[in-house]
Amino acid sequence: MGFISNGTTILDNGAFSVGLGNLVLISEQTASGSASISFTSGIDSTYPIYKFEFINISSSSGQNIQMYFSTNGGSSYGVTKTTTTFVAEHSEDDTSVARLTYSTGYDKAQSTSPQVIFNINKGGLDLGADASGSGSLLLFNPSSTTYVKHFMGRFNSMSEYPGSTDNYVAGYCNTTSAVNALKFDVVTSGTISGTIKLYGIKDS
Repeated sequence: MGFISNGTTILDNGAFSVGLGNLVLISEQTASGSASISFTSGIDSTYPIYKFEFINISSSSGQNIQMYFSTNGGSSYGVTKTTTTFVAEHSEDDTSVARLTYSTGYDKAQSTSPQVIFNINKGGLDLGADASGSGSLLLFNPSSTTYVKHFMGRFNSMSEYPGSTDNYVAGYCNTTSAVNALKFDVVTSGTISGTIKLYGIKDS
């Protein structure tokens, strides 16, 4: 027996008869004072694009958040990458920071070290009870064994001065091995809190 809505068959004999959208939630993790947040499954050849959504991310020490890539399911992290970063900043009091700048101290050139995603260029995350950072990251064709793996992200956070820091990070993992895991933690020390969702984006 089918399920019909407004004259359209939605479900017929247990199978969906219409498209359910191109954005598919794969997994979601919420941390509260954790050492890191890792995604070690669900990143494969199923989708051509994967999207991470960061919701109210904070660190216990006000340290910045960084990411790592893996080609062996998270057994190790240290994929070589080349990146570029820039940031737009504006302080709450309209005096201490107001600029758009390329952040040479946070880009990578054939580096295996983690990539800071927020904050870049100016201080760390604000430690106020209402402070956090949110944003998104796209990873393109991570299962390819022919091409390097491109990614780009935009992250906004409440910075310590305090103010808005709008971070742009893009680059590629310089490997023809499939990238199948990512990890997020804080720079130097401290713990991470917040929610990260992983989606797959269909190509049709």
